[in-house]
Amino acid sequence: MAATRASPLLLLLLIIQLNMLFHLPDSSSPITALAQPADEQQQNTKQHRQPALVQWTCNSTSFYDVCIAALAADPSSSTADVSGLCAIAVSAAAANASGTAAFLGNASDAAATPEADRALLRTCAGKYAAARDALLQARASLAEQAYDYAFVHVSAADEYPAVCRTLFRRRQQKQRVSRPYPPELAKREEALRRLCTIALDIISLLQNQEPQ
Repeated sequence: MAATRASPLLLLLLIIQLNMLFHLPDSSSPITALAQPADEQQQNTKQHRQPALVQWTCNSTSFYDVCIAALAADPSSSTADVSGLCAIAVSAAAANASGTAAFLGNASDAAATPEADRALLRTCAGKYAAARDALLQARASLAEQAYDYAFVHVSAADEYPAVCRTLFRRRQQKQRVSRPYPPELAKREEALRRLCTIALDIISLLQNQEPQ
């Protein structure tokens, strides 16, 4: 008895069914999109859902993305006025300065830190602590609507990290060695500089809103 030959149509249908059975959806398919972590999707849209006042305020600063991130980290930003947003920005800068002071203090006490570096690190820790104190004074001035004083305090806080960098540079010149500025300290210094700049920009907005 001769073997029965499958028709080309049946073979085609079989191939289609097998392909559908073993096909895995690609990353652009709706199924895969639904399977992605919700946190990632929320993070992508969080910035676009900020209150209009937050967006307007940050749009008036030199570092929009940093401003949005700093204000969004505080839940009270959703109902705050411009003065309240400024207080949040100042508090974010103070937290940065406080954290850096603690970081430098711990580094100066670490067993692996050379003795020659300990005094310099402690001095730098003191400068960042002074920056924190100046920012706390700025926040108190904001509460009293003393915007000129708040501007002075934030400006002073912005200058303290530069003193630390200068001390590192002078030590290099004195020892005639080429050692890079600590990368972690440089990163923290730049973060504080940006936060202080944002705070100063918002204080300027408040000053412009005052009756002449």
